[in-house]
Amino acid sequence: MTAPNPFLDEDQRLALYGDARRLTQRTTVLGAAKVSGTPVAEVLASFLTDTPDHVLDVGCGRGGTTVHLVKAWLPGQLTALDASTALLDDAAARVADRAPELSPRVRFVAADFHDIPLPDDSVDVIVAAFCLYHSTDPGEVLAECRRCLRRNGRVILVTKSADSYAALDALVADANLDPGAVHRPSLYESFHSGNAEAVTASALRVDEVTHHHHRFRFSDPTHTARYLITNPKYELPEQSPHVIAEQLNSVLNGNGVSAQSTVTYVVASKT
Repeated sequence: MTAPNPFLDEDQRLALYGDARRLTQRTTVLGAAKVSGTPVAEVLASFLTDTPDHVLDVGCGRGGTTVHLVKAWLPGQLTALDASTALLDDAAARVADRAPELSPRVRFVAADFHDIPLPDDSVDVIVAAFCLYHSTDPGEVLAECRRCLRRNGRVILVTKSADSYAALDALVADANLDPGAVHRPSLYESFHSGNAEAVTASALRVDEVTHHHHRFRFSDPTHTARYLITNPKYELPEQSPHVIAEQLNSVLNGNGVSAQSTVTYVVASKT
């Protein structure tokens, strides 16, 4: 029997985002491995040149994008929504620290993105970055976005390719840490670069689709292990990065490993 996708299984998802530690480590390790690819927050900010009245940041997570957008766009109000109260606490602290003069404009809301607690036609711009693959029916989330969006509003979505970091799947299998890793479905299977346009078109008019290629280089077995333990796709026998690094070294021989991901942006509107 195939194990449920951790990004789509409610119990596993609650555990993954019950606090900010896993996401913080994942972001830090991936950032250190980044070789090329424009930062996502910068690309998002470039899609808008005017000043919106109300922005909704769906799945705001730890608030990194929230901070960048409130500073770049200077909206009258930004609603940052996430299902995890722990991540919202982290996001609120980040906004207060990095954009204190703008923090009164930001409201943090704990809610399910299938049922957004905002009135119809109340938002100018909706951003949903790296979150729709947490829904078994992302089209339902997009229908909610459409409901909240004003007539001339814009929705900006971000996701990854289904084969993101596939080289690590092969490495984990070759090192006998998780032989089934190469056969397991992608964490991003419900909303990824290959189906994002079609899924979006079920609820909104697709105006633009762009793909950016990101490359990563994990410097050595320990660096690689520190990332692997943050990835819920893998069924690792051990959570110690030092123990995992020793087993990876049987394949890497002290070297690092390269990986890549396609980041896809979909810009859509109501009509």
